[in-house]
Amino acid sequence: MTATGTGTGPGHAIAAAPAPGIRLTAPAPGWAIDADVVVVGSGVAGLTAALRCAAAGRRTVVVTKARLDDGSTRWAQGGIAAALGDGDSPEQHLADTLVAGAGLCDEEAVRTLVTEGPDAVHRLIGAGARFDTAPDSDEIALTREGGHHRRRIAHAGGDATGAEISRALVEAVRAAGLRTIENALVLDLLTDAQGRTSGVTLHVMGEGQHDGVGAVHAPAVVLATGGMGQVFSATTNPAVSTGDGVALALRAGAEVSDLEFVQFHPTVLYLGRDAEGQQPLISEAVRGEGAYLVDADGTRFMVGQHELAELAPRDIVAKAITRRAQEQGAEHMYLDARHFGAEMWEHRFPTILAACRAHGIDPVTEPIPVAPAAHYASGGVRTDLHGRTTVPGLYACGEVACTGVHGANRLASNSLLEGLVFAERIADDIAAGPVRRPGEHLLPDAPPVPLLPPEARFEIQRIMTAGAGVLRSRASLAEAYQALVRLTSKTAADSADGKAAEPGVDAWEATNLLLVARVLVAGARSREETRGCHWREDHPDRDDAAWRRHSVVTFRPPHTVEFRATDSAGFPATQPDSLPTPQPETEPNP
Repeated sequence: MTATGTGTGPGHAIAAAPAPGIRLTAPAPGWAIDADVVVVGSGVAGLTAALRCAAAGRRTVVVTKARLDDGSTRWAQGGIAAALGDGDSPEQHLADTLVAGAGLCDEEAVRTLVTEGPDAVHRLIGAGARFDTAPDSDEIALTREGGHHRRRIAHAGGDATGAEISRALVEAVRAAGLRTIENALVLDLLTDAQGRTSGVTLHVMGEGQHDGVGAVHAPAVVLATGGMGQVFSATTNPAVSTGDGVALALRAGAEVSDLEFVQFHPTVLYLGRDAEGQQPLISEAVRGEGAYLVDADGTRFMVGQHELAELAPRDIVAKAITRRAQEQGAEHMYLDARHFGAEMWEHRFPTILAACRAHGIDPVTEPIPVAPAAHYASGGVRTDLHGRTTVPGLYACGEVACTGVHGANRLASNSLLEGLVFAERIADDIAAGPVRRPGEHLLPDAPPVPLLPPEARFEIQRIMTAGAGVLRSRASLAEAYQALVRLTSKTAADSADGKAAEPGVDAWEATNLLLVARVLVAGARSREETRGCHWREDHPDRDDAAWRRHSVVTFRPPHTVEFRATDSAGFPATQPDSLPTPQPETEPNP
């Protein structure tokens, strides 16, 4: 399988020769371009990394699945957390983050985040981002969200922080003249003969600079692909969040950690039991400004549950809503902010107000029906403090990564900051090293992964919502595991019979979702405790003696998910030549 390069640099052969990992079933790349760095994703993490790499003189290509501004960043409502206000400090931000992470944060990673965060936010402002300011002042206006003891959330446009950050970074990328490939789904990692990263294969969906499957050759690949919320039926994530970066990393042999810790945002607009896909988020900042959670009788059920009441960490609020709903036989609770008045709603939360009204609810005059929905993956591709994964030359940052910052539950509004800080660290690490010119670009020679039919996406979502949602148990997870195994086996059998799905975006996305679903369930079944946003009703207590450590998962040919646990809550990511002797176990038996 070869394809001659037709891009800006000299052509290189792409060969199906011995290389680690597994690959998707896909046509051979028909074109290629050369770069020093390819950044996959165009949110705050991806564009920050790309701009900084380009500023350091590296030829940088940005690949994004939709348009440059269509990722998860633009949907971030609340803001970005940093110790910017009087009386606040990185130490206080660190303390709040460690509490939210329920004993699994890596303290060194958190300290890096909170210490470098304020300057990174000011650099973001220097790049053109405009945050809201206090009345009659040039000082940044700060608010509170769940788990924070200080007002340290900077916001823009009231509740449109992500959209403003995305606007500023996209404009900066265009002004810098960075090469971008839009409407492109990245498929698999390319490596050289030594197993080092040498680029990616990708499929451009008809509207970009190229058509069909091609490749970007680069010795450094930065995954900034966002989350995997579409593995569940209801999520706040956009339709593009199908776990593509995690799946690519797994097929390439990289380690993935803590995928069982999926944060369910407690206050998502409830649209009915059959609602699927992206659901409107009701930002935590609404509670930060004084909204109350109530049941159908108007009772504030968070009072007495936690010292911060409605502003408790998200896992606590999501569990409280779920419990109250179960007790009352209800499907949702309510968020009451009628006391804000029309003017505050219109100026502080115009986006949320419009979304509610579009669904027939006026929060100025009535409580908002809310229920938890899949929101953020605290786990992901395992990295060190410079964003390096266990595959040489492959980096990850933002939601696709697991840096150790979030532990078992992300503190509100730390996500944009993490993407910003660790993207800068990745770019600095790339700029500090020599530019490597790999001569080979190899695809794995293992049999490609059979593709699922596109309609399997909805079956995966139903399986995961029923078995691995907010509330999990041994029985529900075993049922989910068996259903995913049956789906995997059926796909392999269909492939052997010549009935596999045809290569295409929908089939590739469904196949990626199946892989990340299997890894999530493997971690959730093994972790027999309740910690952070992982809630086991059959193991309701936190077990520090057995489980104050991280899950580590790898994917082996042909279809084996291997699990091990670290020795402690520390979070070093090491290259393969210095990994401890693995003691993997396959997915546990039901």
